[in-house]
Amino acid sequence: MFKPPSFKNDAIDRRLCVAPMMDWTDRHCRYFHRLLSPNALLFTEMVTAEAILHAGAERFCEHDLTEHPLALQLGGSEPDRLAAAVRAVRDFRFDEINLNVGCPSPRVKAGCFGASLMAEPELVAKCVAAMQAETDRPITIKCRIGIDDMDEVAGLNHFVEAQIKAGVKIIYLHARKAWLNGLSPKENREIPPLNYDRAARLAAEYPELDIILNGGLETAEDIRAASEKGAFCGVMIGRAAYKTPRELAAMSAEMFGHELADIQQIAEEMSCYAKTAAQKGVRLHSITRHMLGLFTGLKGARYWRRTLGEQARQGTAHASLIAETAKICLARQGASSARQGASSNRKVA
Repeated sequence: MFKPPSFKNDAIDRRLCVAPMMDWTDRHCRYFHRLLSPNALLFTEMVTAEAILHAGAERFCEHDLTEHPLALQLGGSEPDRLAAAVRAVRDFRFDEINLNVGCPSPRVKAGCFGASLMAEPELVAKCVAAMQAETDRPITIKCRIGIDDMDEVAGLNHFVEAQIKAGVKIIYLHARKAWLNGLSPKENREIPPLNYDRAARLAAEYPELDIILNGGLETAEDIRAASEKGAFCGVMIGRAAYKTPRELAAMSAEMFGHELADIQQIAEEMSCYAKTAAQKGVRLHSITRHMLGLFTGLKGARYWRRTLGEQARQGTAHASLIAETAKICLARQGASSARQGASSNRKVA
């Protein structure tokens, strides 16, 4: 599907990555995603350098060792503050630190970072250099192919060349522009057209870079089609991994050649995880809210969503609710399959 990982720039396999998503990819979500995909590179939610420096790294960076390989995504635009944040997170030993140069949120724009930084490639390069000086981990960038009226050819090339000079070797490229004036973050994920061809040309023009393709990838078929466009080193998927987690499992199994994740086993492991988390004061709903899409497209999906969405909020809910509900849903699937089989046999007879 993709060229085999060459590890020309580091030892991380980025063929399949799960994007950083605000309010979604917290540590509980990442633990769940790791069960679905043993090899994918996972990302934290974006956390600003200022948040780490003011509130402390532990609040944002604590994670389970099973989440590795794991990247921390930082937001910011001041080289010295980003460097200080990188120093503050050293003990958490993230496998990679990523700089957000792609988020179109008005809140991010107001803070003068995210996608708006694409207009200031030299400043981004200074940020990258300052961050790299504080760690032995790779500093990477996630960006768009442009913003607003920025030229998708000359503008993107200028931006990328500045980052190469600063030492960047890996870029996660969302293959559509961000329109910072007039569109909401949701609209910026849907309205600006995808341009995989431009992403492919960038990968061809700068073979020293590892380009990871992002944007509009929802199924294994989407990934297969995108991989034929250019010499990408991998893909990054976002909401598909969250809303239809079995797609993440299917992508992972196809890409890495392992067995497809077993739903009941995942549910049982998440029950064990939730039991341990409860002893630390974590509410069950904080975990189950990330799992509501597990049965999407299957018999019992509505029951799964309703049970976990409602009962897990109750203070008396036990961690075993996850495994018990999955067992009921899978039993309903089995009964439905049996009825369909009996009906087919009667028609044949």
